[in-house]
Amino acid sequence: MSQIRDIKLSPSGEHKIEWVRRNCPLLRSLEEDFSQSKPFEGKKIALSIHLEAKTAYLCKVLAAGGAEMYITGSNPLSTQDDVAAALVNAGLNVYAWHGATDDEYNSHISEVLSHQANIIIDDGGDLVHMLHTSKREQLEYVIGGCEETTTGIIRLKAMEAAGQLEFPMVLVNNADCKHLFDNRYGTGQSVWDGINRTTNLIVAGKIVVVAGYGWCGKGVSMRAKALGARVIVTEIDPVKAIEAVMDGFDVMPMKEAAKQGDFFVTVTGCAGVIDEEDFMEMKEGAILCNAGHFDVEIDMKRLREIAVKSEEMRNNIMGYKLPNGVTIYVLAEGRLVNLAAGDGHPAEIMDMSFAIQALSAKYLAGHKGEFKEKIIDVPREVDLEVARLKLGFLGKKIDVLTPFQEEYLNSSSL
Repeated sequence: MSQIRDIKLSPSGEHKIEWVRRNCPLLRSLEEDFSQSKPFEGKKIALSIHLEAKTAYLCKVLAAGGAEMYITGSNPLSTQDDVAAALVNAGLNVYAWHGATDDEYNSHISEVLSHQANIIIDDGGDLVHMLHTSKREQLEYVIGGCEETTTGIIRLKAMEAAGQLEFPMVLVNNADCKHLFDNRYGTGQSVWDGINRTTNLIVAGKIVVVAGYGWCGKGVSMRAKALGARVIVTEIDPVKAIEAVMDGFDVMPMKEAAKQGDFFVTVTGCAGVIDEEDFMEMKEGAILCNAGHFDVEIDMKRLREIAVKSEEMRNNIMGYKLPNGVTIYVLAEGRLVNLAAGDGHPAEIMDMSFAIQALSAKYLAGHKGEFKEKIIDVPREVDLEVARLKLGFLGKKIDVLTPFQEEYLNSSSL
């Protein structure tokens, strides 16, 4: 039996999901195809992704393909209760509510994994982790899974290197049609949407410090620049640091950047990126937020310990007065600002990401027992097919190689 906040909220959630459906032509086409081909007939799918309207539509697409769905969120603050209710009203199984405690969150994950799932769709690795620890009796039913995000892939690779990963996982985040668009353009826009709607402050003329210059960091930096900010990037990778410099941004260690920033955005997948020493260097009114998966990039535990006073300034903004008299502000408890304080990525971006996700799940279902490796890339033909379809939905066309050109490019005697 589903565990949600209030089934009466479903009409609002249904409107949100319908809006997403209208703006996701790729997923609509897959829903139509899956309804006919039923690639998941007789299969159970356990899914943990930020539970908002775009995720909900992915769940409905998978269900249209015959899957029996068991759904939870991947962050207690990103679950939207009306969306969860709408899925239950549509006959899907949901275990999630907004603001879940750690115990409730883990209980929901446990419940999702108590139904002999065949395919795992994960965002950050919590499902996979629990399957390999307290839910090992469920492993025998698993064909394989898909991982949505960078943080989850880091965890998977560590498990695989240690010989601990028990079933194949498709690295959805590594697909070009995922990270090149979702991580860069999706994160770039949705992070600033979350910051702006939460703070109601101007960005132009401010100094923005972006920690991490991967694809997400590139997107956040690019949008900050477009909003009129001066951008400072902090990095540990010299190649990415050079990229940031050549993209027009300043680069320096966090200890130096901490003295200058008005806004701080962490997007690294690591822990302790902004720590006590950094807090104590910050100027009055500095605003901190996180766009990485887990709430460990800003050392919130230590910040709460050293603060002489804390006060909620407005919804999703907590002020912390430091021992030196300076007050700094943290958005959304240091959790994913674009989801905990916003609606996440634009629907058109998630159309591509979730099309990759759905087709990767189909790939797993159709190749049960055939995988020799535990870590699997999204098949290149899936990536290219999604790109071709999306380009068509955008009303654009590209050139095609002539037979002469193909022969020329494949010739050893150019």
